[in-house]
Amino acid sequence: MSRIAAVAPVLPEFAYPQDEITAAIAPLLTADSSTSRAVLKRLHAACGVRTRHLAIPLDRYRDLDSFDTANDLFITLGTDLAERALRDALNAAGLAPRDVDFILFTSVTGISAPSIDALLVARLGMRRDVKRVPVFGLGCVAGAAGIARVHDYLAGHPGDVGVLVSVELCSLTLQHGDDSVANLVSSALFGDGATAVVMVGDERAAAMGPVGPDVVATRSCLYPDTEGVLGWDIGGSGFRIVLSANLADVVERHLGEDVADLLAAHELKIRDIPTWVAHTGGPRILQAAARSLDLPDGALDLSWRSLERVGNLSSSGVLHVLADTLARGDQLPGEPGVLFAQGPGICAELVLLRWPDED
Repeated sequence: MSRIAAVAPVLPEFAYPQDEITAAIAPLLTADSSTSRAVLKRLHAACGVRTRHLAIPLDRYRDLDSFDTANDLFITLGTDLAERALRDALNAAGLAPRDVDFILFTSVTGISAPSIDALLVARLGMRRDVKRVPVFGLGCVAGAAGIARVHDYLAGHPGDVGVLVSVELCSLTLQHGDDSVANLVSSALFGDGATAVVMVGDERAAAMGPVGPDVVATRSCLYPDTEGVLGWDIGGSGFRIVLSANLADVVERHLGEDVADLLAAHELKIRDIPTWVAHTGGPRILQAAARSLDLPDGALDLSWRSLERVGNLSSSGVLHVLADTLARGDQLPGEPGVLFAQGPGICAELVLLRWPDED
């Protein structure tokens, strides 16, 4: 097993009510089409989001009309957010940057070479021999997948410290003049944020004590014939959203069975799980997940509240919910939990957690 030692969510300083964002971006997306603007307002009002944090001030998005400009901002601002998150997480875990042996970085809203994880090494004073894996393309699932892959590394390096860093500046992918339903939904739902997660192997965890939940097991799921349901079309204007209306149907059809299979290997059933950490995919996704798992009312409340407060943060979404879960602190020693997210593919990543017994 590995143990989650700390989770540090961070947000950009610019926060706006949803209706203010709607009013500002409507003319950027819909030109003079009254019908499109009515659809946009309806989608923005119905997506369960009340506020969002944005990478830049709202009035600057009218000038954000090239991929070059947007990606330069992603590198500059994303590195700043990543540094904040990782410093906070290491401080919370009582560790120093030089303690980090492995770093997995993920984002799907910008690209950089050298990657942002490489830029963090000098900024934070990490060792030159730190192992790095930058990941692009997993999208919203990468928060859960990142925990799973750091866990895989720590299984072979039980004395090491591994960190996951997620940066998603979704607003920088804004597509001017695109009034497709997929783009209007995207403009309503996604926010900006970052998260760092510090994890330690078994040997290191024994020395630190029960600071957070153990990762017991993980499961990866890739569903056939769903490649066109979710993702990006990447071209001259940058990242153009691909988002099918049947995404929620895929989640509802597969999630329950996959979670049941993961739990069965550990002699657990869905009804045995009191703590659920779900990606904030949007109202339809959260509803589909609850139906597929046959969850009681309130089981995904923290995900709903995070969606309302900051929107869908792509790979950072489930990690912000994890931070809220740890802050709530109502889990009992030995209690299990499940963290899950979905992403392009369509794929899902499931993580079985267990809160450690008190020594």
